[in-house]
Amino acid sequence: MRIGITGATGLIGRAFAKLATASGHEVIAYSRQKTPLRDAAHTLQLPAETPAKLPETRLDVLVHLAGESLMGLWTADKKNRIWKSRVDLTQAIMAHLQSWSTENRPTTVLAASGIGYYGSRGDSLLDEQSSQGTGFLADLCGQWEGAARQATTWGARVVHLRTSMVLAENGGAYPLMSRAFRYGLGGRLGKGRQWMSWIHVEDEAALMLWAIENSQVTGPLNLCSPHPELNCNFTTKLAHSLKRPAFLHAPALALRLLLRGMAEEMLLCSQRAIPNQATNLGYRFAYPKLEDAFVALS
Repeated sequence: MRIGITGATGLIGRAFAKLATASGHEVIAYSRQKTPLRDAAHTLQLPAETPAKLPETRLDVLVHLAGESLMGLWTADKKNRIWKSRVDLTQAIMAHLQSWSTENRPTTVLAASGIGYYGSRGDSLLDEQSSQGTGFLADLCGQWEGAARQATTWGARVVHLRTSMVLAENGGAYPLMSRAFRYGLGGRLGKGRQWMSWIHVEDEAALMLWAIENSQVTGPLNLCSPHPELNCNFTTKLAHSLKRPAFLHAPALALRLLLRGMAEEMLLCSQRAIPNQATNLGYRFAYPKLEDAFVALS
């Protein structure tokens, strides 16, 4: 298949492009950079002023991953950039794809979203049928998915990639966390009773490719391990894998004061998500348990 990827130079985009190419698919990377993506057959440069106007080529699948990083202080300006780079850009891309010729338009669209869709839900198990929560991320993901559903107007199958925290050696949260623990500065966040959903980057990429190759997969797809962890257990297991202590902790009040809304919705919220669609349709995780993921990463 010919698979186009936006956000191809990001952590997930790179991992997915590598796997898709190794699996015999032809990857077309859409990028603002002129440098060709290593694992793409073609790299098509996006117009600087109108990044939604993807250069037309025949695609079987579009994997839309582009978006402003959630990391950083959530000032009003930062939140506006996050919203525009996800909701507004996705709306514009889907509208632009409708102008493509019928033979070139993708028949499958995988669009990034996140388990932030569910909001903070305590100990409740959250599968793909769970309702939308409240908060900035929940609103963002709801509108983001709504924008991607425009692809159904030309008959495309749409899969919403509700990604959890991706664990990888070369990007995302893991290098930051492991560095803190190696210096003896690691520990739980707040009381540590919030649930953390996570996924190893290899399973993230493999699940995406599995969703492309299995036409039964549609709608929201939780990209997370079947075994979420309480924050206190997550930090204990990370410390054990690195042979370091985990006796420090970050008080919730300090996190809220330093990081504003980001702390509340990304570090202290509780999301016990499980990948029901994936497990019910037969996907087998390479790293279902956190201990195995940490062994592979350390």
